[in-house]
Amino acid sequence: MGVRIVDSNFTPYITREVKIGEVVLGGNQPIRIQSMTNTPTLDTEATVSQCIRIIEAGGELVRITTPTSQDAENLKNIKAELRRRGYRTPLVADVHFNPDIAEIAAQIVEKVRINPGNYATRRNIIGDLSEKEYKEELEKIHNKLRKLLDICRRNGTAIRIGVNHGSLSPRIVNRYGDTPAGMVESAMEFVRMCAAENFHNLVISLKASNTRIMVQAYRLLVSTMKQEGFDYPLHLGVTEAGDGIDGRIRSAVGIATLLADGIGDTIRVSLTEDPEAEIPVAQKLAKFFPRNLSFSFPEIYQLKDPFNFEARNSLTINQIGSAFQPIVIADFDFSLTNTLKNAVEPDFYYLLNKNQLEHLSGDKLYIINLHDWFLYAKNFENVYPLYTAAEYDYYGPKHMLLNFVIFSAEDIRPALFETLQQHQQKTVIILESFSSSPAEQREVMAQLRKNSIKSPVIINRNYSFDNIEDIAIRASADTGLFFVDNVADGLWIRNAGAVKPNDIHNVSFTILQAARVRTTKTEYISCPSCGRTLFDLQSTTARIKEKTSHLRHLKIAIMGCIVNGPGEMADADYGYVGAGPDKVTLYKGKEIIKRNISSEKAVDELIQIIKDNGDWIDP
Repeated sequence: MGVRIVDSNFTPYITREVKIGEVVLGGNQPIRIQSMTNTPTLDTEATVSQCIRIIEAGGELVRITTPTSQDAENLKNIKAELRRRGYRTPLVADVHFNPDIAEIAAQIVEKVRINPGNYATRRNIIGDLSEKEYKEELEKIHNKLRKLLDICRRNGTAIRIGVNHGSLSPRIVNRYGDTPAGMVESAMEFVRMCAAENFHNLVISLKASNTRIMVQAYRLLVSTMKQEGFDYPLHLGVTEAGDGIDGRIRSAVGIATLLADGIGDTIRVSLTEDPEAEIPVAQKLAKFFPRNLSFSFPEIYQLKDPFNFEARNSLTINQIGSAFQPIVIADFDFSLTNTLKNAVEPDFYYLLNKNQLEHLSGDKLYIINLHDWFLYAKNFENVYPLYTAAEYDYYGPKHMLLNFVIFSAEDIRPALFETLQQHQQKTVIILESFSSSPAEQREVMAQLRKNSIKSPVIINRNYSFDNIEDIAIRASADTGLFFVDNVADGLWIRNAGAVKPNDIHNVSFTILQAARVRTTKTEYISCPSCGRTLFDLQSTTARIKEKTSHLRHLKIAIMGCIVNGPGEMADADYGYVGAGPDKVTLYKGKEIIKRNISSEKAVDELIQIIKDNGDWIDP
């Protein structure tokens, strides 16, 4: 088994195995893939049919929402019909609001997901709770939880302690705020209670729509569990990731950053699409980080705090570096057209050969190979030289105040670092890789830091894909972690396949936006839908995107119900949240502006609210 390392002491975090029906999770088992139905749970046939589609797509666990006791009871019929048709995939009941429902579901399905935020007994907390009041609250929760644990023990049912950033209890928020630390403590309280009752058939998750909060929370959780002697497996996911390429990229950035740390035993990619569409994306992510991979965890986390996202503090050279948002470099192409609506152009174009010089535009910045720059580009103020490692050692960057040098891990030797140290104030590093793992680039970043080289670093990855989804998922998994961790200053994705150049640009910018380091388009926070959603979430999301995609300065949340809606959209500018059958509540920030609007009128009402608040820009 590969060593899985997550904290600055570099000791592995190896989870225990947990049995969920006939599926074993954690330890040396493969990363398990799952999804969740979005049909009404009382509609047995529709739910069974969707379960089968998820299973046949490759889902190893299927989660079903159980908002009411009637829904929980109907799990018997769903399970019986699936078994009758020959499907033995474990079912997971997703419980919200009423913990009593978990006690019903735990007698039927193989696993129940409970949200610690729903066990709170104090709904309105004014002022700080005393230690006595805090402990009294915990004791009440413990007494309530004990009954569920007894039921699960008798039935062999596993429990997922599923914390959501958007639904922390008032008690936790009062003491810890709406923070990763609060998410971790919310989970750990329940872990300690379960352990006290000698119940260990547990899986833990800490989900958020913000990839940075999600990553930080999981890292803190693992560190805390190790300190307290726990080893429970972890379920990973980015909530409300959205749809299409954007949803895939946001999910991949968050999930892959943790998988690259060796964290994660099961994953769900939450897309605002049909549930079975989530499975291939999750499978690809799991394949990128196989269990037999020996994680070479670099010194980078000995040199910076992995639980906070402190920038690398690189030098600033011509508006490149930690004082500015990360840049995007792209290959220049004669066929380039701005076919993406409101697309943002790359900051630099790389010229593949000297013949492209005659096509240059004076308002853009270009990079060209050193030899061609010597011969043809010296008189161009907007064209900068690109050195190979050998050229950099031989010539040194003597010609410009801004120079680029490209090298990979294989090119590193003492002479290169000596030259970099000498000329770092006018050198931008392009860190190249053709590898199938981000590990080698992590190692190089650690060496740069160890040698006190503060030149800005551009992460460069090279692919040959003909499909936009493939390159989006792969590139996000390979590069997103550098931006989540604030250690890189730019991104250059190259592709030898048939994917259009503008699509590559879009992937680059979307990775940076998913990592929360640069915003270049409207951000949509939309949930994957479930049986609690009482309007057509997919078509509604499409309508809102069609009308608002030019509002690049805004974050708009589109949430199926109020379970996580108000919490997960906490940093959104506007929110569209399901309130009942075909009823919608509209938000400006955290403030409710209109309640129970007909879903037929709600999109137009949302646009009017945006206009009324002065945030509308004509397309």
